[in-house]
Amino acid sequence: MEPLNNKQLTTPKLFMIAGLLLLAVGLLFGFTGALQYLVPGFLKQYLSFEKIRPLHVSSIVFWIIFGTIGAVLTYLSQHSGRKIYSPLLTKIQLIIFILSIIVIFISYCVGIFGGREYWEFHPLLALPIAAGWVLFLINFIKSVGSFKKQPVYVWMWLTGIVFFLFTFLESYLWIFPYFRNNVVNDMTVQWKSYGSMVGSWNMLIYGSSIFLMEKISGNKPFSYSVIAFALYFTGLFNLMFNWGHHIYTLPTYNFIQYISYVVSMTELFIFGRIILQWKSSVSIARKHFHHTAYRFLIAADVWIFLTLLLAIAMSVPAINVYTHGTHITVAHTMGATIGINSFLLLAFAFDILHDTCLPFTLYKKWFNRGYWITNLSLFIFWISLIGAGILKAKWQMSAAKIPFSTMMLQLRPFFIVFFISGTVMMAGFILILYPLLKNQFICYLKNILKKRKIKEQHVSGIFAMD
Repeated sequence: MEPLNNKQLTTPKLFMIAGLLLLAVGLLFGFTGALQYLVPGFLKQYLSFEKIRPLHVSSIVFWIIFGTIGAVLTYLSQHSGRKIYSPLLTKIQLIIFILSIIVIFISYCVGIFGGREYWEFHPLLALPIAAGWVLFLINFIKSVGSFKKQPVYVWMWLTGIVFFLFTFLESYLWIFPYFRNNVVNDMTVQWKSYGSMVGSWNMLIYGSSIFLMEKISGNKPFSYSVIAFALYFTGLFNLMFNWGHHIYTLPTYNFIQYISYVVSMTELFIFGRIILQWKSSVSIARKHFHHTAYRFLIAADVWIFLTLLLAIAMSVPAINVYTHGTHITVAHTMGATIGINSFLLLAFAFDILHDTCLPFTLYKKWFNRGYWITNLSLFIFWISLIGAGILKAKWQMSAAKIPFSTMMLQLRPFFIVFFISGTVMMAGFILILYPLLKNQFICYLKNILKKRKIKEQHVSGIFAMD
């Protein structure tokens, strides 16, 4: 495993930096959306809630996608000790994705929609994203070369890339009348595709996590162990079948629901166990050397436990009837997206981008404060959503027929806590992201100035020779 030069601003690093910027933008949109819950009509003339919501969701989804691509490409190079097969394809993919996101955000702002849930933009804008992902797949396969005797994380990356492309295309089956004209078929395919899509990027993230844990501990045999491949096959099984718990309320086949109930979240249980076992095997010296990345891995492990508890409860059909469509589902999503996926991606970001130009130790106080503020406020944020969800569940299953407006007034105290904790959490993330992004910006300027200086010296040398 050969580390790359930290001072090179490579395209995979640019993917990670772009992802971090999208996280910051997503937090800003999330803050605005939370404020609109408390102050109805806020910014309605310019950015109403129906625009803010997809802006927030798309920003966070693309943060996960960009951060994951940056991590996979960087760690693949470190694993093989070679450069990516085609840096040009990687640059083309980055340009396609950035231009697509700019157009998507503009379309949201002017009120042009046409998609579903994660992809609320016009379906035509999905074409460049799919094309960019195909380039990613080609680059990955060519870079790996042979798949014989590869560690588990290479197989997880391959599976995640292939299945993401499959589920992304599957999520657009609704454009065909055969699916769109049948409500049950339409909703089943839609929820199935999104559930499996999350499983796909989980494959990419968990594979990168295993690589990083191997890198920190120096324990290479673990990636070939039975427990590691158990996580892989359990994740693959979950990816294919655990989406069933999303459709308990649909009149579909019972065996799908039973299978999904059995497999739901077993992947999180195994992954949490892996981190727990790995933590006890890492020496104090290695923990210190990888201080920041290590702490995010541990934070993710805590959130795996909390998310697993909630997910198991939600997977029980008798409970799911109450929780489906409430803020409890949002709490589960936030715990997984922020507490697990985002914290793991931040672990990768600090491992890949740390000390690029300036030692990150200069910002130690910023990070420590941001780390604890983010974790504590996320927990309060999570609890407030669960509380709001319980009240809404009682309302939607009640025979009293209480007006929706009355129910929303009852939820207001939870929304206030939700807003305050979300604002504090955003501040915590800024304390974490600011020094990391500032370091990259300084590095970028230094590279430009260095190239300009070399060019000027070269020109001066030519004139001196004349």
